[in-house]
Amino acid sequence: MTKTPDQRRELGAFLRSRRERITPEQVGLPCSLRRRTPGLRREELALLAGISATWYTYLEQGRPIQVSDQVLDALAKVLRLDRHERTHLLELAGRAPAVADDGRVALDPAAAVVPLLLQPQPAYIIDGAYDVLGHNQAAAELFPFLRSHGDRPANFARWVFLDPEARHVVVDWEREASGLLARLRQLAGRRPQDPRYPELIGDLVARSPEAQAWWPRHDVQDRQGGRKRLRRQGAGVTTFSYSAFHLAEQPEHTLVVYVDEASVPQSEWCQGRSKPSEARASSAAC
Repeated sequence: MTKTPDQRRELGAFLRSRRERITPEQVGLPCSLRRRTPGLRREELALLAGISATWYTYLEQGRPIQVSDQVLDALAKVLRLDRHERTHLLELAGRAPAVADDGRVALDPAAAVVPLLLQPQPAYIIDGAYDVLGHNQAAAELFPFLRSHGDRPANFARWVFLDPEARHVVVDWEREASGLLARLRQLAGRRPQDPRYPELIGDLVARSPEAQAWWPRHDVQDRQGGRKRLRRQGAGVTTFSYSAFHLAEQPEHTLVVYVDEASVPQSEWCQGRSKPSEARASSAAC
């Protein structure tokens, strides 16, 4: 797959961000007090990955060179990438299966009724760019911005970063917002030709100091289930567990369902599985 100049620059920036977080001690190299570069030097990473320092420099500079799966695997190991970061690396390098760049896809009418059937559990459906395609009344009560949008679809990312109300509703705002931005980067990497992502990300970075500060970190994260503390009007802080389900025929569309942890007796959780309050506290679709 041929990469555009923007994709090559993004690949180089991602590699540089991950190289700078690895210390020499982590890979068994001596640490010099006179080092001016955070993390590993380019030549050190190239040596550890078994590739030419010049070739790696070209790669990080975004030059139009070809890279093999073996080289990407070696770089991923030395850089200690987790599975989400490794997937992102492959996508940026054009080595992952291509995802159709169809832009906005209409929600199937049969799927649109699912959140309504899940009432009174808060439920909504979002697309790959976090536009809300459908929701039920419980979700609108939990996230009031869903009730007050015009012709443009309500967008969770814009709400989280640009609406002051979000910082009141989302108790652990910084953790949730940074995770959302990491998922946006992952999604944008899968659809490099989709115009929605540059528009949305550019808007967030231009208008949110936090998005502007966090975007250069190149963090990535996939959509998943988790738990979240939300402040409900008249009910105080409530801890929800939530699950994200991709629609079979429209995998870009994700159904998100919230459950108040206090409403589910502990005995009903499957034996041998962790209660959501004991699960990792990472974010999912919002």
